[in-house]
Amino acid sequence: MTLKGRSDSSEPVSGNPSDDDTMVIAELEDDSPGQEVLEFDELVDADGAGGSKKGTGWSRVFRGNKGLWISAVVAIVALIGGLLIGHFITSPADAANNAKAPDPGLITVPVEYGKLSNDVTIRSDISFADSVEVKLDTSSFSGGAIVTGQVPAVGTELKALSIVAEISGRPVFVLPGDLPSYRTLRMGVSGPDVLQLKQALASVGIAAGDVANNVFDQALADGIATLYAQVGYPLPPSPEGADEAFRAAQQSVTDAQTNVNQAQAAYDNAANGSVDPVALKQADNRVSAAQRAVTAAENDPDFEGDLQGLRDDLALAQLERDQLFADPDTSGEWSALESARAGLTSAQESLADAREAIQPYLPSSEVLYLSQLPRLVNEVNIARGSAPEGVAMSVSGATLELAGSVDAADGKLLTVGTVATFAMPDDTEHTATITKIEPGKNATDRWSVTLEPAPFTAEQIQQVQGSNVRVQIPVGATEGDVLSVPPSALTAGPGGESRVEVVVGDPRDGEKAETRLVTVETGLAAGGYVEVKPIKGELEKGDLVVVGS
Repeated sequence: MTLKGRSDSSEPVSGNPSDDDTMVIAELEDDSPGQEVLEFDELVDADGAGGSKKGTGWSRVFRGNKGLWISAVVAIVALIGGLLIGHFITSPADAANNAKAPDPGLITVPVEYGKLSNDVTIRSDISFADSVEVKLDTSSFSGGAIVTGQVPAVGTELKALSIVAEISGRPVFVLPGDLPSYRTLRMGVSGPDVLQLKQALASVGIAAGDVANNVFDQALADGIATLYAQVGYPLPPSPEGADEAFRAAQQSVTDAQTNVNQAQAAYDNAANGSVDPVALKQADNRVSAAQRAVTAAENDPDFEGDLQGLRDDLALAQLERDQLFADPDTSGEWSALESARAGLTSAQESLADAREAIQPYLPSSEVLYLSQLPRLVNEVNIARGSAPEGVAMSVSGATLELAGSVDAADGKLLTVGTVATFAMPDDTEHTATITKIEPGKNATDRWSVTLEPAPFTAEQIQQVQGSNVRVQIPVGATEGDVLSVPPSALTAGPGGESRVEVVVGDPRDGEKAETRLVTVETGLAAGGYVEVKPIKGELEKGDLVVVGS
């Protein structure tokens, strides 16, 4: 490497410049292969050869590296600023950590005022009561059974005499009852189903005879005729040939009655004994002659004949005449009359049977007994033109009920008639009354609880049907609104009395806060609060009572 340089003057450089007046500003350049040539400006102070001015080199250094110097100054200023900021500025977290804890104050809660109660909470499903599946009996139809009309829509209310369906032109109407229809009811039959029919008709205002008599009689038949007139359908048709048999039986009775009349006349004639008028005339003449002879003899004082003989002749004549009127032999006529009468009785019995056959009756397929009317149609599985097979529809009670369960311990606290509350979908409160409580079979089994809700609007029914709600059942409650405080607010006085400490001043003053003691009488404890009644001192809603410090 070759070091080349130049001075500010034309004079050659000589001597060794000092650090204070020399700066290398030359560059390396190739002087020869493998060597580097370094040129520099040599600065000479005022006393050196060349006559250069002192300080000229530092000015060049500053001017040539101005950006570097500015960056260095900025870095130094930033460092100093950061140190100052870190010393004088503190974050909120650090300030909180470094802050001194405040003096402890009193922990208080306000006195509450309202009704206080203990509740048993259950989950209940809301649904229509007593849902049942309806199957239609088609056994009374000789041909295929087809739905021909009167199919109710879902939501239809079924009442007594409502038409459930029309099968092959015949109605299926509703009557109140628990027993299902299992046989056709007609004249002469008896049983609990007959009694149920009488009572059902009576419940809808149709006279059906003695409702305590379980025999199907004429009064019930007449009631059935009225029933079909009210539902607007003709009576069920009589059995095949029944009408012809009835007319024939009527004719037989007429004929039998004629035979009886004729036999009776014959007997009467025989019993009265028809007398030959010639014989009767002759007998009368003999009696008259004998009577004249006796009279003449009795009146003739000179008569010497046999007076007694004449009298005997008169008696004989009278006897002969009376014999003409003696009872005749009527055994033949009587036998004919008895036979005619027996024929009439038989004809009348046949007529009664024939009449029963054409009397109104109730086929098993034309009535549907349902308990707890009215009911609502929940589901319909039949349609006009289809065969009614399987479950035709499902119906339920027209009123909603809540059904839930509780454990045995809670069940023993409940009573029928208790009014509970539950929240509607819009968060409004609705009431329901317990109607049934059923203990489990075993001691550990849960108890069933049924509640009847207060009436719903139609819109509310749509909202709550099929939902599950949380029901609050009070098992102990205050009579009206009372003052209450948390149990932790109660302290015992020197005599064992219960007290609460009411803050008069600022609770934040801690032990220095002004307070007063109020002696109270405690009542029902429920929901984390205890009923209190001031007996010494004043206590009002909103007063702050101490529960801790």
